[in-house]
Amino acid sequence: SLVLMEVSPPPSGLEAEYETLFTADSLLFLYELISTFDEEVDKVLWLRVSRKSHLDLSGDLPGFQGHTTHIRRDPAWRVLPVPPRLQRRHVDIGDLAPCNTQRFIKALQSPAQGIQVDFDDGNCPTFSNQITGIYNVLKAVRHQLPNVPHISQAPVLMLRPRAWNMVEHNMMVEGKEAPGPLFDFGLLMFHCGKTLFENKSGPFLYLSKVESFMEARLWNKIFVWTQQKLGLPLGSIKATVLIENVLAAFEMEEILYELKDHSAGLNCGIWDYSASFVNKFGHRQAFLLPDRSKYVNMEKRFLRSYMELLVQTCHRRGALATGGMAALLLPQDQLHESYRRVLATVTRLKLLEIRAGVDGFMVYDLSLIEPMQKLFQLHTDGDNQLHQLRDDVTVTPDDLLSMPSGGVTLYGLKYNITVGVLFINAWLSGKGLFFYRGQVEDSATAEISRSQVWQWIRHQIQLEDDSRVVSRRLVTELTEEVIKELSTLCPSVRAKQSLHTAADMFLEVVLKRDFPEFITTYLNQDHTFLSSQTTGQVEALNENKLCPKL
Repeated sequence: SLVLMEVSPPPSGLEAEYETLFTADSLLFLYELISTFDEEVDKVLWLRVSRKSHLDLSGDLPGFQGHTTHIRRDPAWRVLPVPPRLQRRHVDIGDLAPCNTQRFIKALQSPAQGIQVDFDDGNCPTFSNQITGIYNVLKAVRHQLPNVPHISQAPVLMLRPRAWNMVEHNMMVEGKEAPGPLFDFGLLMFHCGKTLFENKSGPFLYLSKVESFMEARLWNKIFVWTQQKLGLPLGSIKATVLIENVLAAFEMEEILYELKDHSAGLNCGIWDYSASFVNKFGHRQAFLLPDRSKYVNMEKRFLRSYMELLVQTCHRRGALATGGMAALLLPQDQLHESYRRVLATVTRLKLLEIRAGVDGFMVYDLSLIEPMQKLFQLHTDGDNQLHQLRDDVTVTPDDLLSMPSGGVTLYGLKYNITVGVLFINAWLSGKGLFFYRGQVEDSATAEISRSQVWQWIRHQIQLEDDSRVVSRRLVTELTEEVIKELSTLCPSVRAKQSLHTAADMFLEVVLKRDFPEFITTYLNQDHTFLSSQTTGQVEALNENKLCPKL
């Protein structure tokens, strides 16, 4: 007889959580979900490869698509209005990996409107982390976490499953590893969907790394199927799509159209989106992205146009538009000059988004929630800015594709190397983010960092400082320098070894002839990462708290 499904045994210490999540009924639901949509997941991934090949072979640039003009030209259609709890989305907490139980509880006690419950960018998808995270969501929804408001009163949970490119190694369905997003989505929906709906608090989702309206169409099919299976009314599930890819920026209306009944709007963020230019066009000289630490910010034409087009598109269709995440951390001492400086910087950047018409955005630091909510109260009226139609905006393909001018600094190159190495190091210790120089870094900043280093080597860019060429040799030397500096902060021999391993892996990624599409896929498939989960390295995490002093 065929083996329909295999699940790895529970990680040690998580037996009870595992039993709660993997019941006979939930496994049957997961089996049906995954076997129904498995082939279509492959198809959207093949479609990506085929589009990329077409662009590479033809040298064409993306544009607004001809065969969907009728959707963009039809002024009549709207997305369904979102439920009351989503009408006011001013400040969400971003990048919150729910396996971090303490932070999850603090977030639930906070005055934020929502929490991005993150199985994607800010999360390292070890089996332990997925089980702990999903179990914590279940406990929050069932009101079983200590001192946390009832789910109908707590900040609303915006569940972010992994993106299409990720697989779950610990589950095989009909002889194939399960798609990561279906594993996360299936368990969350099966255990929490109905309760969230009954409490008028969901199920609400964030969908990462969507590249085309065909992918939105697949998600919509999955929602329809799931609602029927679980006995939820059509349109119960609401999803915010993150526009993190340059190709998706040309299909925003179509994406909203595909998800009409299930849309909670679109979101724009800076680093994954910028990195997608390198992913799609990085080998073309015309798409050289200059030093992000000096020349790339939301005020640049290509990013400002993208944000304004997103707001205009959403509001024209009755959908909410949300901005990116403030990654800066407020210093502890409120009287210190640095506290005022950080707050002023975040305020300036977020005011830019509010003036562009966004309905909300994210912060990482919980201390930023209230100051940012005040900012909304001062500069907007009402729950959202849906009335800001931005008819003054006209965005052309040229606007979206114009790279900012500028070069590369030694500082920027070293900064990118450091972020890339430290991100891989965090993953090797089972963490999806880390803190460096007063801000939080996650897979989005790691993505732009390693993309830039790869691209600068590829185009042999000269440094502004001393005209040295960014070459394999220079990057290798600088990586060694970075390791020396960071090693002094390592508490143990094991932490030092891990850092060296991370540096080797980083160099591997940036020196490849062909650009690896996602750093997370690359790591998730990598022998070193997979074996680090089984050899007890994860038990040694506690001594590998690399350097809180960073």
